[in-house]
Amino acid sequence: MTETDQQRRQLGESDSPIEDALEYAFRRMVDEGTQRLHRSWREVLVTGFFGGTDIAVGVLAYLAVLNVTHEPLLAGLAFSIGFLALLLGRSELFTEGFLVPVTTVAAKRASFGQLMKLWSGTLVANLAGGWVLMAVMMTALPQLHAQTIESASHYATAPLSAETIALSLLGGMVITLMTRMQHGTDSVPAKIAAAIAGAFLLAGLQLFHSILDSLLIFGALITGEAPFGYLDWLGWFGYTAAGNLVGGLVLVTLLRLLRSKDRVAEERRRAESPGDDEPLTSTHD
Repeated sequence: MTETDQQRRQLGESDSPIEDALEYAFRRMVDEGTQRLHRSWREVLVTGFFGGTDIAVGVLAYLAVLNVTHEPLLAGLAFSIGFLALLLGRSELFTEGFLVPVTTVAAKRASFGQLMKLWSGTLVANLAGGWVLMAVMMTALPQLHAQTIESASHYATAPLSAETIALSLLGGMVITLMTRMQHGTDSVPAKIAAAIAGAFLLAGLQLFHSILDSLLIFGALITGEAPFGYLDWLGWFGYTAAGNLVGGLVLVTLLRLLRSKDRVAEERRRAESPGDDEPLTSTHD
């Protein structure tokens, strides 16, 4: 241990090798990630299904405001209803599963197989739940059909290019950054502010997001009037989901892990030696 590390441990409230604020956020992430990654298949699928329906409610708000104002930034703020539903309803979105679960696996509190179960189950359930609610919405609100088709065409007909790849990278980065901000505080108002900010950037700037934009495309397809089909969606979805994954993992999660690498190493040692699994203690009396 270097002299600088010793000083940091002595000055902080805990003997962690990282700053206290990062330590508390790290503990929250690992504790939550351990619970999420040890869910059964039933729990993963049900939570993911509700995540899809929650985001669909945000899509409804987005379309309603965009149909009246034709201002994507205002519609992006309206879409924050979806992220607030995710936050307060404790449901889960596939792209929220980058920072917290990956940190938990890196800390050896869960396995790679459990991470794959969470990702695959949540992704499929998000799409299924979103499709169901979009079908209900398109049946109930035919006045939104034209706006839904117009909005969905922006994504479904976008060719693979440097621009669309960059948009998908940014989409993954923004939602993972939102997750990082929410886990950096215990304040509910601050978590809500992070959700609104994330929605404003993601939907307002029309970044490419594999779940959100898929629901727009599903809505357009359900109307029966879309100039594209499910194969077009699948082609778009493939590179967008990959871009979201890279953006969330490389541009946010990896950097956070590098910042906390000493703390991750300590947690790995505790996981490998269960008898030493004790909480970090205060350095002050």
